[in-house]
Amino acid sequence: MGNADYVFPSTNAESAHRVAIPPPQPFVKSLKYNLKETFFPDDPLRQFKNQPTSRRFILGIKYFLPIFDWAPSYTFDFLRSDFIAGITIASLAIPQGISYAKLANLPPILGLYSSFIPPLVYAMMGSSRDLAVGTVAVASLLTASMLGNEVNANENPKLYLHLAFTATFFAGVFQASLGILRLGFIVDFLSHATIIGFMAGAATVVILQQLKGILGLDHFTHSTDLVSVLRSVFSQTHQWKWESAILGFCFLFFLLITRYFSKRKPRFFWVSAMAPLTSVILGSILVYLTHAEKHGVQVIGHLKKGLNPPSFADLVFVSPYLSTAIKTGIITGVIALAEGIAVGRSFAMFKNYHIDGNKEMIAIGTMNIVGSCTSCYLTTGPFSRSAVNFNAGCKTAVSNIVMALAVMVTLLFLTPLFHYTPLVVLSSIIISAMLGLIDYEAAIHLWSVDKFDFIVCISAYAGVVFCSVAIGLVIAVAISLLRLLLFVARPRTFILGNIPNSMIYRNVEQYTNTSSVPGVIILEIDAPIYFANASYLRERIARWIDEEEDKLKSSGETSLQYVILDMGAVGNIDTSGISMLEEVKKVMDRRELQLVLANPGAEVMKKLNKSKLIEKIGQEWMYLTVGEAVGACNFMLHTRKPDPLREESEAYNKV
Repeated sequence: MGNADYVFPSTNAESAHRVAIPPPQPFVKSLKYNLKETFFPDDPLRQFKNQPTSRRFILGIKYFLPIFDWAPSYTFDFLRSDFIAGITIASLAIPQGISYAKLANLPPILGLYSSFIPPLVYAMMGSSRDLAVGTVAVASLLTASMLGNEVNANENPKLYLHLAFTATFFAGVFQASLGILRLGFIVDFLSHATIIGFMAGAATVVILQQLKGILGLDHFTHSTDLVSVLRSVFSQTHQWKWESAILGFCFLFFLLITRYFSKRKPRFFWVSAMAPLTSVILGSILVYLTHAEKHGVQVIGHLKKGLNPPSFADLVFVSPYLSTAIKTGIITGVIALAEGIAVGRSFAMFKNYHIDGNKEMIAIGTMNIVGSCTSCYLTTGPFSRSAVNFNAGCKTAVSNIVMALAVMVTLLFLTPLFHYTPLVVLSSIIISAMLGLIDYEAAIHLWSVDKFDFIVCISAYAGVVFCSVAIGLVIAVAISLLRLLLFVARPRTFILGNIPNSMIYRNVEQYTNTSSVPGVIILEIDAPIYFANASYLRERIARWIDEEEDKLKSSGETSLQYVILDMGAVGNIDTSGISMLEEVKKVMDRRELQLVLANPGAEVMKKLNKSKLIEKIGQEWMYLTVGEAVGACNFMLHTRKPDPLREESEAYNKV
């Protein structure tokens, strides 16, 4: 055993290292420190320190408008790369924008409007070089689902449109507020597993919704659950249009083939990027030449020319629709933020630069506020468009400006060309894009790594597919929060053992070659001690002690004398935790056991000192390391005089 011969001489006992009590801090200073760690972990004000007022003003402008930071060093080579990337993503943004606007039950022209103004705002305020701004399918579906429950888009299209603008406004206000108030950690409650399941479920629902366009149906359910959609599809078999179905599946096959080719040959990424616009052009020409619109193939129809008209006067701030707009805005805003920030961080990691999450929230929120006042609906940074932007070699956010200018030219001169675009092509484009969001490989990875995360993922997926998008999101977040509460309320505790020939103590289940210390049990508490877990820890510690004493009695080994609590992982403790330790101390005193604390942190020591618990435990029973604590216990076991009352009691118990 590594510590069997450990000597803790009495001559050195008084000079041994003791656990220090941190000096008292003024309340204001402590509060300031805690607020800074909570809301400003990245210390954004560091660059303003020791700077003159004029310099601080310039730095402030650069902080809120990053374009002024990188624009002075912009080069012609960057412009060439950004121009190519911008034109490439514009070829994807135009058909996707029209498609997603239809998915949201909004006029198709809004998809183009939303790909013009918001990218310009983001280019000035965003910190990501790769994020390509535009509409997204999941937010479009959520908008249609939540607003559609209150207002029928076909019966009252004007009110529905105004509510979409209003929901976008509130989404922007909510997003920007999170960034300004430094509350970005709220988005972190959408775990990785939650997002995977939610996105896959939403993609499945979107694909099912496109059966209306593929089959050329005029009437379709407003519900998004699987049962309702399939019932709507198969109850109208007599209205299926084979011309539309053949055209849709042909274009879907073309889109999937081009995407597969681009994945196999990454340098031909532009083939997949250009495929949607190519499909729109080919589909429009085919319909125009064959007059297919007269044979069951539905077309977009008239798209008016011109740039975004103002829409601030169209925002609805009165009952009874205000609550619906706010609720829709907050939910879609959270989803858009989660997707945009996750995509931005992913590509920033590839290029080894940092993006500021709170700054991104302000940028995304501002572009949605401005967008809501200029006839746009919710936008963020979709993965598919950003991936094309990244692969096209973009250098800065200028690629968004180039894309916006290309959309502007389309709005001014080219919208009549989309008159004959078949809706079935738009459905094929959406299905192709959505198939990429069903990440079954990530789900398999979750199963192999963490079964609970897999359950969260599948729950989110099932909730979206079989209930609704909103219910699926609520289920996923609820399960994630339940897991978080379980982590807090049921922290892990371990028995530690000594690694042979060392003074290292580790979990006996992880290191099977560890040896126990006679007369001593060492427990590690692996979490802060709060009101939520104090009762559990008291009961769990008592159970560990009972089990250890039963094991020692059955084996005839030395009776238990000391209980060492390794507090290294206990970052904080509240009054409930202190009360729990007092109760544990009293129970151990009744059982003639000595409580020993090892490696308590500064916050723990500060509160133990203020509560006078240090005096009750005895500072001589608090040690810097588990090794020192074990050494002291061994020394006491080998040097103290026998207790005849305890020996008589133990003998009586054995009889």
